[in-house]
Amino acid sequence: MTQLRTGRRRYYDIFSHCYDAFIRLHSRQNEDDTRDFLVDAAHLGGKCIPRILDVCCGTGSVILTFKERCPDALAVGYDFSHGMLSRAQEKNRGDTVFVEGDAAALPFAEDTFDVVTCSHALYELKGETRQTALREMKRVVRPDGYVLVMEHEVPRHPVVRFLFHVRMASMGAKDAREFVRGGLDPFRRIFPSVSLSHSRTGKSKLVSCRK
Repeated sequence: MTQLRTGRRRYYDIFSHCYDAFIRLHSRQNEDDTRDFLVDAAHLGGKCIPRILDVCCGTGSVILTFKERCPDALAVGYDFSHGMLSRAQEKNRGDTVFVEGDAAALPFAEDTFDVVTCSHALYELKGETRQTALREMKRVVRPDGYVLVMEHEVPRHPVVRFLFHVRMASMGAKDAREFVRGGLDPFRRIFPSVSLSHSRTGKSKLVSCRK
Protein backbone atom coordinates (compact mmCIF):
# COMPACT_ATOMS: atom_id res chain seq x y z
CA MET A 1 0.00 0.00 0.00
CA THR A 2 1.38 3.44 -0.92
CA GLN A 3 2.38 6.01 1.70
CA LEU A 4 -0.63 8.13 0.71
CA ARG A 5 -3.01 5.20 1.13
CA THR A 6 -1.43 4.41 4.51
CA GLY A 7 -1.99 8.02 5.56
CA ARG A 8 -5.64 7.81 4.53
CA ARG A 9 -6.08 4.63 6.50
CA ARG A 10 -4.82 6.39 9.63
CA TYR A 11 -7.18 9.26 8.88
CA TYR A 12 -10.14 6.88 8.71
CA ASP A 13 -9.09 5.07 11.87
CA ILE A 14 -9.42 8.42 13.66
CA PHE A 15 -12.53 9.52 11.74
CA SER A 16 -14.29 6.27 12.64
CA HIS A 17 -15.02 7.65 16.11
CA CYS A 18 -17.32 10.37 14.71
CA TYR A 19 -18.23 8.96 11.28
CA ASP A 20 -21.78 7.92 12.12
CA ALA A 21 -22.48 11.32 13.69
CA PHE A 22 -21.20 13.04 10.53
CA ILE A 23 -23.50 10.92 8.36
CA ARG A 24 -26.48 11.75 10.57
CA LEU A 25 -25.69 15.46 10.23
CA HIS A 26 -25.44 15.20 6.45
CA SER A 27 -28.53 13.04 6.02
CA ARG A 28 -30.66 14.99 8.51
CA GLN A 29 -32.72 11.91 9.45
CA ASN A 30 -32.91 10.59 5.85
CA GLU A 31 -30.12 8.01 6.09
CA ASP A 32 -32.53 5.06 6.35
CA ASP A 33 -34.34 6.19 3.18
CA THR A 34 -31.03 6.42 1.34
CA ARG A 35 -29.98 2.91 2.37
CA ASP A 36 -33.37 1.48 1.45
CA PHE A 37 -33.03 3.14 -1.97
CA LEU A 38 -29.71 1.34 -2.47
CA VAL A 39 -31.01 -2.04 -1.26
CA ASP A 40 -34.08 -1.81 -3.49
CA ALA A 41 -31.85 -1.16 -6.51
CA ALA A 42 -30.10 -4.51 -5.97
CA HIS A 43 -33.20 -6.47 -7.11
CA LEU A 44 -32.57 -9.35 -4.73
CA GLY A 45 -36.16 -10.60 -4.57
CA GLY A 46 -35.50 -13.65 -6.76
CA LYS A 47 -32.25 -14.73 -5.11
CA CYS A 48 -32.49 -17.56 -2.57
CA ILE A 49 -29.17 -16.92 -0.81
CA PRO A 50 -27.67 -13.80 -2.38
CA ARG A 51 -23.99 -12.97 -2.01
CA ILE A 52 -23.44 -9.30 -1.27
CA LEU A 53 -20.17 -7.37 -0.99
CA ASP A 54 -19.99 -3.79 0.28
CA VAL A 55 -16.64 -2.23 -0.66
CA CYS A 56 -15.39 0.62 1.55
CA CYS A 57 -18.08 -0.40 4.02
CA GLY A 58 -17.02 2.02 6.75
CA THR A 59 -18.92 1.36 9.97
CA GLY A 60 -21.10 -1.22 8.23
CA SER A 61 -24.44 0.56 7.97
CA VAL A 62 -25.13 -0.43 4.35
CA ILE A 63 -24.15 -4.10 4.53
CA LEU A 64 -26.01 -4.51 7.83
CA THR A 65 -29.12 -3.03 6.19
CA PHE A 66 -28.79 -5.62 3.41
CA LYS A 67 -28.52 -8.34 6.05
CA GLU A 68 -31.65 -7.11 7.81
CA ARG A 69 -33.59 -7.21 4.55
CA CYS A 70 -32.07 -10.53 3.41
CA PRO A 71 -31.30 -12.56 6.57
CA ASP A 72 -30.11 -15.59 4.57
CA ALA A 73 -27.63 -13.59 2.50
CA LEU A 74 -23.88 -14.09 2.60
CA ALA A 75 -23.02 -10.50 3.49
CA VAL A 76 -19.44 -9.21 3.42
CA GLY A 77 -18.25 -5.75 4.44
CA TYR A 78 -14.80 -4.77 3.15
CA ASP A 79 -12.70 -1.78 4.23
CA PHE A 80 -9.06 -0.86 4.69
CA SER A 81 -9.59 0.93 8.02
CA HIS A 82 -9.27 -1.17 11.13
CA GLY A 83 -11.05 1.55 13.10
CA MET A 84 -14.06 1.55 10.78
CA LEU A 85 -14.30 -2.23 10.86
CA SER A 86 -14.13 -2.26 14.65
CA ARG A 87 -17.16 0.06 14.78
CA ALA A 88 -18.93 -2.11 12.21
CA GLN A 89 -18.32 -5.26 14.22
CA GLU A 90 -19.75 -3.58 17.32
CA LYS A 91 -23.03 -3.11 15.42
CA ASN A 92 -23.03 -6.63 13.97
CA ARG A 93 -25.83 -8.71 15.48
CA GLY A 94 -25.67 -11.56 13.01
CA ASP A 95 -23.19 -13.42 10.84
CA THR A 96 -22.11 -10.56 8.57
CA VAL A 97 -18.42 -10.98 7.75
CA PHE A 98 -16.03 -8.02 7.83
CA VAL A 99 -12.73 -8.18 5.96
CA GLU A 100 -9.85 -5.69 6.06
CA GLY A 101 -8.12 -4.87 2.77
CA ASP A 102 -7.59 -2.47 -0.13
CA ALA A 103 -10.42 -1.70 -2.57
CA ALA A 104 -7.91 -1.85 -5.42
CA ALA A 105 -7.05 -5.49 -4.66
CA LEU A 106 -10.15 -7.48 -3.69
CA PRO A 107 -9.22 -10.95 -2.32
CA PHE A 108 -12.18 -12.71 -3.93
CA ALA A 109 -12.54 -14.96 -6.97
CA GLU A 110 -14.15 -13.84 -10.21
CA ASP A 111 -17.96 -13.92 -10.42
CA THR A 112 -18.41 -14.44 -6.66
CA PHE A 113 -21.10 -11.90 -5.74
CA ASP A 114 -24.62 -11.15 -6.93
CA VAL A 115 -24.29 -7.54 -5.83
CA VAL A 116 -21.27 -5.35 -5.14
CA THR A 117 -21.91 -1.96 -3.58
CA CYS A 118 -19.79 1.05 -2.72
CA SER A 119 -21.60 3.80 -0.86
CA HIS A 120 -20.34 7.37 -0.55
CA ALA A 121 -16.70 6.35 -0.74
CA LEU A 122 -15.46 5.95 -4.31
CA TYR A 123 -15.02 9.70 -4.81
CA GLU A 124 -12.38 9.74 -2.08
CA LEU A 125 -10.03 7.46 -4.02
CA LYS A 126 -7.51 9.01 -6.37
CA GLY A 127 -8.16 8.64 -10.10
CA GLU A 128 -6.14 5.54 -10.98
CA THR A 129 -6.90 3.80 -7.68
CA ARG A 130 -10.59 4.55 -8.28
CA GLN A 131 -10.52 3.00 -11.74
CA THR A 132 -8.66 -0.04 -10.47
CA ALA A 133 -11.26 -0.46 -7.70
CA LEU A 134 -14.07 -0.33 -10.28
CA ARG A 135 -12.33 -2.97 -12.39
CA GLU A 136 -12.02 -5.15 -9.30
CA MET A 137 -15.73 -4.76 -8.54
CA LYS A 138 -16.52 -5.77 -12.11
CA ARG A 139 -14.26 -8.81 -11.78
CA VAL A 140 -15.91 -10.20 -8.63
CA VAL A 141 -19.57 -9.59 -9.57
CA ARG A 142 -21.47 -12.30 -11.42
CA PRO A 143 -22.45 -11.72 -15.06
CA ASP A 144 -26.11 -11.23 -14.12
CA GLY A 145 -25.30 -9.15 -11.04
CA TYR A 146 -25.08 -5.46 -10.24
CA VAL A 147 -22.34 -3.09 -9.18
CA LEU A 148 -24.08 -0.24 -7.37
CA VAL A 149 -22.11 2.91 -6.59
CA MET A 150 -23.83 5.56 -4.50
CA GLU A 151 -22.26 9.00 -4.29
CA HIS A 152 -23.09 12.29 -2.64
CA GLU A 153 -24.60 15.17 -4.42
CA VAL A 154 -22.65 18.23 -3.22
CA PRO A 155 -24.30 19.03 0.16
CA ARG A 156 -26.58 22.06 0.32
CA HIS A 157 -26.28 22.66 4.05
CA PRO A 158 -23.43 25.21 4.36
CA VAL A 159 -21.79 23.60 7.39
CA VAL A 160 -21.93 20.11 5.91
CA ARG A 161 -20.75 21.42 2.52
CA PHE A 162 -17.74 23.04 4.22
CA LEU A 163 -16.89 19.82 6.10
CA PHE A 164 -17.39 17.85 2.87
CA HIS A 165 -14.79 19.93 1.01
CA VAL A 166 -12.39 19.98 3.96
CA ARG A 167 -12.59 16.20 4.07
CA MET A 168 -11.67 15.84 0.40
CA ALA A 169 -8.86 18.38 0.64
CA SER A 170 -7.39 16.73 3.74
CA MET A 171 -6.96 13.42 1.90
CA GLY A 172 -5.32 14.86 -1.19
CA ALA A 173 -7.92 13.57 -3.65
CA LYS A 174 -7.62 16.57 -5.97
CA ASP A 175 -10.02 15.19 -8.54
CA ALA A 176 -12.67 14.12 -6.01
CA ARG A 177 -14.80 17.24 -6.43
CA GLU A 178 -14.79 16.85 -10.20
CA PHE A 179 -15.75 13.19 -9.84
CA VAL A 180 -18.73 14.03 -7.62
CA ARG A 181 -19.91 16.74 -10.00
CA GLY A 182 -19.11 14.78 -13.15
CA GLY A 183 -21.00 12.33 -15.30
CA LEU A 184 -20.81 8.64 -16.02
CA ASP A 185 -17.66 8.48 -18.17
CA PRO A 186 -15.47 6.85 -15.45
CA PHE A 187 -18.03 4.03 -15.23
CA ARG A 188 -18.66 3.68 -18.96
CA ARG A 189 -14.95 3.15 -19.54
CA ILE A 190 -15.27 -0.10 -17.58
CA PHE A 191 -18.90 -1.29 -17.72
CA PRO A 192 -20.92 -1.80 -20.93
CA SER A 193 -24.20 -1.02 -19.15
CA VAL A 194 -24.49 2.03 -16.87
CA SER A 195 -27.53 3.95 -15.61
CA LEU A 196 -28.10 6.82 -13.18
CA SER A 197 -30.86 7.46 -10.65
CA HIS A 198 -31.33 9.80 -7.69
CA SER A 199 -32.53 9.25 -4.15
CA ARG A 200 -35.85 10.69 -3.07
CA THR A 201 -34.08 13.18 -0.81
CA GLY A 202 -31.90 14.47 -3.66
CA LYS A 203 -28.77 14.08 -1.52
CA SER A 204 -27.38 11.00 -3.24
CA LYS A 205 -27.09 9.59 -6.74
CA LEU A 206 -26.85 5.93 -7.64
CA VAL A 207 -24.86 4.56 -10.56
CA SER A 208 -26.01 1.05 -11.53
CA CYS A 209 -23.49 -0.97 -13.55
CA ARG A 210 -23.64 -4.37 -15.22
CA LYS A 211 -20.98 -6.33 -17.08
